[in-house]
Amino acid sequence: MNSLLANWKPNSLLLVTAAIWGFAFTAQKAGLDHIGPFTFNAARFIIGSITLVPIIVLVGRFKKSNDRTAPAHYKILLNGGWAGGLILFLGMSMQQVGLQYTEAGKAGFLTGFYVVLVPVLGLLWKQKTGLATWMGTALAIAGLCFLSIKDDFSISKGDFLVICSTVFWASLIQLVALVSPKVPSLHLAFLQVFVAAVLSSITAIIMETILMTQIYNALLPLAYVGILSTAVAFTLQFVAQKKAHPTHAALIMSLETVFAVLGGWIILHESLSVRSLIGCTLMLAGIILSQLFHAPRVSVSKATLGPIN
Repeated sequence: MNSLLANWKPNSLLLVTAAIWGFAFTAQKAGLDHIGPFTFNAARFIIGSITLVPIIVLVGRFKKSNDRTAPAHYKILLNGGWAGGLILFLGMSMQQVGLQYTEAGKAGFLTGFYVVLVPVLGLLWKQKTGLATWMGTALAIAGLCFLSIKDDFSISKGDFLVICSTVFWASLIQLVALVSPKVPSLHLAFLQVFVAAVLSSITAIIMETILMTQIYNALLPLAYVGILSTAVAFTLQFVAQKKAHPTHAALIMSLETVFAVLGGWIILHESLSVRSLIGCTLMLAGIILSQLFHAPRVSVSKATLGPIN
């Protein structure tokens, strides 16, 4: 607790980041009233990539390391960029389509499951996973059941797609944790967002009818997720993680699930049943437990965009 208070400045930035990402679920849900999911993603990623350019220039962190050659540096950056962009596209596509059939608040908690999945997937690379992580995973899975499994043991299409998207978020974090120590994080983020923008645009052209009037009507939620959620929030995270403790950062940013419920309740007038609230409580407890006694080997900032909500 003392260390949390001592680092109140970076922790405050992380709390703002969690709030931006949490309320992004509300913006994504609102955008679907005017525009198709793939067109929405294409527009948000285009806005996000454009917004990241001046941020990268201002930060001015693109420096070649003396211990590796430029060709190797760019090869890692490009490979991490296109691979991460593909994963980002698949994860966000599932999440955005799933939001058509489920509540924004519920989707926020379901998406938070990626925090638990990260160390579990790390077992494939022989990363150590402690007892707290397994206990947290069990609580989170129980929460998922309360949130999504109905009395007849069925699961809605929207919940299923959002849960599937968490596998891609966890995979993205593991990928970037491997790549980001070798390349500038903001540049890697830009390439991932740019690749996701291209793939989403191609998919939107093939599967949806794109009308400028629809994009105009969805401009406010698009601006929120494109500028605030994609560019500003990641930059805040990037700055804060220079001083914040990785475990504390994970705990603070897991609060995005709470902000997702608040956004759905305040803005979209969504309400959760007692059963769903129990599920949310179990999931949040599992997420916190999995991080509280497990200090990650890489900081959360190395997870680049996590789920860019």
